Amino acid sequence: MKKIWIITGCMALMAVMVSCNNTRRNPGRAYMPDMAYSRAYETYSSTENLKEKGIYYTSMPVEGTLARGDMAGYSLKNDSSGYVQSAAIKSPLSADSIDLKEAERLYLINCAICHGTKLDGNGPLWNNGDGPYPVAPRNLITDPITANMAEGTMFHSVTYGRNSMGSYAAQLTTKQRWEVVAYIKSKQGSASAAKPAADTATAVTPK
Repeated sequence: MKKIWIITGCMALMAVMVSCNNTRRNPGRAYMPDMAYSRAYETYSSTENLKEKGIYYTSMPVEGTLARGDMAGYSLKNDSSGYVQSAAIKSPLSADSIDLKEAERLYLINCAICHGTKLDGNGPLWNNGDGPYPVAPRNLITDPITANMAEGTMFHSVTYGRNSMGSYAAQLTTKQRWEVVAYIKSKQGSASAAKPAADTATAVTPK
């Protein structure tokens, strides 16, 4: 009996020693190996290796794709004809649906660096000619081109870019671009209303 207990104890001790071995020779089984060991692709790497396998990936959305919750896309093309036709486009946003405070915030973040917080074209990139930008941005209030520009044409310019200004379609959604246009138009309207009042006051001032 004592011999059986000794043998049993030795076997148990050996089992414990074997189980404590850290060397793992069997990797085990993965239930879904394609998810456990996914193939990694670098975002900005060349896609030539994909083309060799018949996979054509451009990282660009399909033409006409809309972001979830965004407004309908803009149909006019980025050419001279589209620019002229844009003058007839009206904002789809009603006046009471536009939060001018939010529109001002979007303008200050995206536009004020060039056109200035006062829309006078004197943003930090120009700074009275002392900034790094070589050409003065347009004064959105007094420049006759921008002051009389239709809201559709202004939206077209923000969407595709115009002259030295690049496109902001990637930075601002369709709704946000219309909101920025509404903010600029509101400031232009305020300036137009203030000018006749100033002219009238100057006319009646005795010399």
